[in-house]
Amino acid sequence: MISESELLRLMSDLESDRVERTVATNDSTKFREAICAFSNDFPNHRQPGYLLIGVEDRSGKACGLRATDGLLRNLAGLRQDGEILPQPAMTVGRIALSDGSGEVVVVEVHPCDIPPVRYRGRIYLRV
Repeated sequence: MISESELLRLMSDLESDRVERTVATNDSTKFREAICAFSNDFPNHRQPGYLLIGVEDRSGKACGLRATDGLLRNLAGLRQDGEILPQPAMTVGRIALSDGSGEVVVVEVHPCDIPPVRYRGRIYLRV
């Protein structure tokens, strides 16, 4: 999992093919599509992709999220619910920002060794 300083760098940088920021906590379709795309690693970065939940898309600022254990369990469950195949290599964690602006849920997705990874039979890529 990344450190708080790395998280702050990702939050302040532009959204890219390795970073998705959102304030939504229940958009499982969006989450699965991002996880699938990060697993496919089409640009061949050979580095993890990050889904950052609790970060405003336009400003890159934390939205004051308080991440519950239920949210973390639901996100971790996306890995093995059978909708994304083959199963992605991913970790889910939360980082409480030291400035008190809230927590950020970080879903770290590693590139798949045997792509393509599909969500509901479709291949998703980020460019």
